[in-house]
Amino acid sequence: MMRFFTVPFLALLLSGCGSMSSMNPIDWFADEDNSEPPAELVEIENAVATRVLWTASVSGGSDEQRVKLVPYVNDGKVYVASRKGEVRVLDASTGRAVWSVDTDLEISGGPGAGEGLVLIGTSNGEVVALDVASGSEKWRARVSSEVLSVPRAAQGVVVVHTIDGKLFGIDAATGSQKWLYDRSTPVLTLHGSSSPVIIGNRVICGFASGKLVMLNLANGDLLWEISVTAPSGRSELERMVDIDGEPLVVGDVVYVTTYQGEMAAISIDTGVVLWRRKLSSYAGMGADFSQLYVSDDTDHVLAVDPGNGAALWKNQKLQYRKLTAPVELTGTVMVGDFEGYLHQLSREDGRLMGRIRIAKSAISTPPIVKDGVAYIYADSGEIAAVTISDR
Repeated sequence: MMRFFTVPFLALLLSGCGSMSSMNPIDWFADEDNSEPPAELVEIENAVATRVLWTASVSGGSDEQRVKLVPYVNDGKVYVASRKGEVRVLDASTGRAVWSVDTDLEISGGPGAGEGLVLIGTSNGEVVALDVASGSEKWRARVSSEVLSVPRAAQGVVVVHTIDGKLFGIDAATGSQKWLYDRSTPVLTLHGSSSPVIIGNRVICGFASGKLVMLNLANGDLLWEISVTAPSGRSELERMVDIDGEPLVVGDVVYVTTYQGEMAAISIDTGVVLWRRKLSSYAGMGADFSQLYVSDDTDHVLAVDPGNGAALWKNQKLQYRKLTAPVELTGTVMVGDFEGYLHQLSREDGRLMGRIRIAKSAISTPPIVKDGVAYIYADSGEIAAVTISDR
């Protein structure tokens, strides 16, 4: 979709640390007549049956804003949050509410969980910890700017990435700051932040500069830092190489993608790059026992060999449908799109095998898969639990 801005707004965006909320920022300055339309859906015979186990909703959903509200599924419960401030916990098997609280906050990231807490970030630069059993507030911590990532917690530390490129370590018991890691932020960035990933006593996070870092969880000391993609080009638009999707950890390797850059595999222990391949993506990745799956910035879905980065197959039939990151479910690869459809692709060759419409609004958040069930969160607040089987 073409977007129009006033000159003062555009000048402000280009003069400082701005962020761009379009799914593909380059499209902002393209001629509307030349923009590529999304692929039309053609009728297919479903080779798999998608069964909806239950549906529920949370008030307002993302409120049609580019925030990072992602369901968290653990211990038989689904944790969800809405832009309007509601945090709700659902029974994963039935969808019935366990508890719900109205925080009266503009929630922009989360929920995360850990250390007996449910964690949310806000547009006003706060991290709020709720009791996992009751939803009562435990503490609030002030951070430097808006939180457009999912806070994570382990070993007594809450880690949160803010939109201005800072990574905070917060005491999970008190909400006091334990450490701070600060990265310079480019002039222009995508509207979002990569969520930190905790592995034992270490934390990995990607930044808008195209760098990936590993820190000591307890004190924030830098263990290694690598440039996945170095910025290049004359304009600030051309130099955007954000890591916006969450790094994917499989065994002792972390996989990451950058916008207008590369996909790479990095050794967790050493920070050495094992391979790189040219690929632009902001949606993130999924994986199964033998393949990686990624949606690129044109919404082509690829299967990639985790050992060398070679493409195993590519599906181009969902081009420009604003796909989520792919996930594997029961031998298929699942993506959501901007019209509320879930698409199932064959993991063997990428052909379309099934389709079901879950919502009338976009599905911007990747499905969360747990124990053979995919939990879907649409932008308007609908939540669905689905399984699939051979027809």
